[in-house]
Amino acid sequence: MLSRLKLDPFLVALATTVVLALAWPKPGVTGGILHADKAATWGVAVIFLLYGVSLSPRRLIESAARWDLHLVVQATTFLVFPAVVVGALALAGGLFPEPLAIGFFFLAALPSTVSSSVAMTSLARGNVPVAIFNASISSLIGVFATPALMAWYLHAVGGGMDLGAVILKLVTLVVLPLALGQALRPLLLKTVERHRAFVKAADRVVILAIVYNSFCDSVVSGVWKGLSPLLLAEVIVAVVGLFAVVYALTRGVCRLMGFSAPDTVAVAFCGSKKSLATGLPMAHVMFGAAPALSLIITPIMLYHFLQLVIVGVIANRFASRADALAMIDAEETEPSLIAEDDTLPLPEPARTRA
Repeated sequence: MLSRLKLDPFLVALATTVVLALAWPKPGVTGGILHADKAATWGVAVIFLLYGVSLSPRRLIESAARWDLHLVVQATTFLVFPAVVVGALALAGGLFPEPLAIGFFFLAALPSTVSSSVAMTSLARGNVPVAIFNASISSLIGVFATPALMAWYLHAVGGGMDLGAVILKLVTLVVLPLALGQALRPLLLKTVERHRAFVKAADRVVILAIVYNSFCDSVVSGVWKGLSPLLLAEVIVAVVGLFAVVYALTRGVCRLMGFSAPDTVAVAFCGSKKSLATGLPMAHVMFGAAPALSLIITPIMLYHFLQLVIVGVIANRFASRADALAMIDAEETEPSLIAEDDTLPLPEPARTRA
């Protein structure tokens, strides 16, 4: 099975960035010589400008009619997921440090991821237009839903967040660039498509800058000192369990509502996935240069890796099953060599010579 899994170079780069920050933090701290914090801040605006150029309104409109599917996906993303995490944290008691607990709820409050949801749905022979609509609209809803959910959670645990300031910052760095990208779409779309590899690289460089800056700040501030080495293993187990619960709940709802197999694939994949590409920029905007930011983003970083591996395996199984069913169906529709009409005259036996 491991030989079938292709290791994403970005995941390698992500792990390398964390190791580099742990070993050599001073250049990447806020105000450091590399100015990683400024690169991350302005890079967020660039990411959403390019996303606005790439987002196709026509595709969204074409898939908007399936409101029952969309309702399940968005309810899972922004209601069920946070509810599961709140319940799990209550059961876990004080197992995780406060920044990690915040990180788990931040993971739960994030929108679904676009590219991998669509790619995995396509691989599993699911309803791709539904995946495109939900993954795209989820990112737009998340601009307002994610900070609102975080403000509620922080208030509930005795903390706080200046929601107005966060919304204003998100509008400046996310909504306005997104709207500008849509306005410039007729002019820039061909250029963006022609340089798709460069656009993808720029997107990932910004994410790596956010990770490097946050981990550098946390190392210099001593956030990781005194934490048990077993904590990472506990977070991994919690992340896997979280995915399993949400995925199972989503598939159960799809079964109760009688969705078809392709629709169920799209709903389950979109509802159980979370966006690292949107999450890290939003974390940078909402939490700024907080020393504990690296702990807050650890759950989404691990979830991103594990969701790719787990959903990749599931998608491959669905694809194999769909191909097998298609082959059986093709065999059943082939003309039979045996006549099915009993009324057809049988050939007379050849007469033997006297």
